This record gives sequence, C-alpha cells and structure tokens, in this order.
Amino acid sequence: MTDTVDRRIPLATVPNLRTLGGLPVAGGSVADGMLFRSATLGAVSEHDGAALVDLGIRRVVDFRTAGERRSAPDRLPAGVTGVDLDVLGDHARDLSASLAHLGMPGAEGRDITEEQLVAIRQQMTELLGDGRGVQILQDSNRLIVSSDSAIAAFRGFYEGLTAPDGYDPTLFHCTTGKDRTGWAAASFLLLVGADEETVMADYLQTNVDILPMIEPMLERAERNGVDSSLIRPVLTVHESMLQAALDEMRKRFGSIEGYFTTGLGLSDAQLAQLHDRFVTTG
Repeated sequence: MTDTVDRRIPLATVPNLRTLGGLPVAGGSVADGMLFRSATLGAVSEHDGAALVDLGIRRVVDFRTAGERRSAPDRLPAGVTGVDLDVLGDHARDLSASLAHLGMPGAEGRDITEEQLVAIRQQMTELLGDGRGVQILQDSNRLIVSSDSAIAAFRGFYEGLTAPDGYDPTLFHCTTGKDRTGWAAASFLLLVGADEETVMADYLQTNVDILPMIEPMLERAERNGVDSSLIRPVLTVHESMLQAALDEMRKRFGSIEGYFTTGLGLSDAQLAQLHDRFVTTG
C-alpha cells in the first residue's frame, strides 16, 4: 500500500488536494498526473490557479448542488473546463450539501441576536448530538451511491473519462472533498483493482488534509457558542461512512462491477477504457 501522505499537494486556497497517481492497483498503479481530488475551488487564488494548470489539470468536475455552486462558484484558471454534475440534486438539503455553513451563525455577514444563537445551539445539539451527525452522513453516503441524481452524476463523470477527450487530466471535487468526492475516488480505485485497505487509507487521508479548511470553521463555531465537538465528526470522515456506501453498493448492485454496469450503465468496453487510460501496468 502506498503512503498517501506523499500524494498531497499543498495549495493554500485549494483545500484537501491530492493526486490519485501512484496508488497501487492489481498489476500496476494509478497513472501519475491524470486524476486529482479536492475540496471547494470557490476561493482559488491566481497563484494557486496557475499551480493547477502547471499540474496539467484541464478539466474540473464539480459534484456540488446548484445552491452550493451559487454560494461559491468555482474560480477556474483560463484553459480549464468546468463540468457540473449534481450528485445530491434529489436531496439538495442533505447534510453533505450543507457542510460549508454548518453551525456557522453569522458566517454570511448577518447580525445574529443572542436569542437566535441560543436557538442555533439547541438545533445543533438536537441534530448532531449523541452520534446523530455521523449517522446522518452514513445515510447520505448511501444516497450518494444509489439516488437517481447520484447515478446520473457519476454516469456523467465516468462517461467523461471514457470520452475521446477523457485523457485530459481531471480534478473532481465537492464542498469539503470528502463524501461525494470520497465516493468518486473510492469507486474508481475499486474498479481498477485497488484493495479496500488502499481505498480506505486514501479516504481517511482527508482527516489530515482537510484540517486547514475546518479549523477556522470550528473556531468560529466556538466563538458563537456552538460546541465544536458536535461539528467536527461531520466535517471529517469515518470508516463507517465509506462502509455505508460500500454496503449500499453491494446491496443494490452486488459488486463494484455491477455498480458500474447495472447501476451507471457503462459498457464492458468503457470499463476496460478506464483501466487502460488511468492505470500504469508493471
């Protein structure tokens, strides 16, 4: 299993960015410089935009809802094409689509009264206390596998990778780069022959890479009297979340190959293309 830390790309305004290149799969490894994952690109600086171009990235796939995109549109450098694929369109109020502002009273510059703060604190406790937040995200990860909008979005994602221009190095992301993005990475890696230990290690790497993004959010929550211990579990990842997605995949489709063929409707030829394009053998 490859050390996931070596794949991190530290850009201040592109949180949770790393390449999938170099991860071991059956008979080889994921090709370098082809697939990248990250959190939001809504605040990319000119310097970091140039760095993305230097990495060779020419296409960015955005898995966020329309509301998330309106709130923080991707800032893409010239020469990079954006593709919007709304995974949670059927469930736009799902917690995974609301993490950017979770527990952040006043985050949008509005004045918040003490009475409103008290109400928010109570709501947060009722929503997320006693492990309920993690349970909600387990349910969300099931939706990310099997809801109609998720099936359509991931079909579009993989059809893009097998299209004539699918060789273009691609970055895919959502808001925090952990749930929708996490399933995109996990499903790809499993399909091309990574073992579950490797897949889980990449998934859990987010808990390290996302810290610069979530620490200010946790501090702001504390300043507003919201217990950050309620929020931290849903701003990070847990094995049980990915396991919920894997269990849903097997329940609905039997195997990862069944997910791609029966679920997403890809052909055997397209599955072979994914392997041929994105795996270096030997």
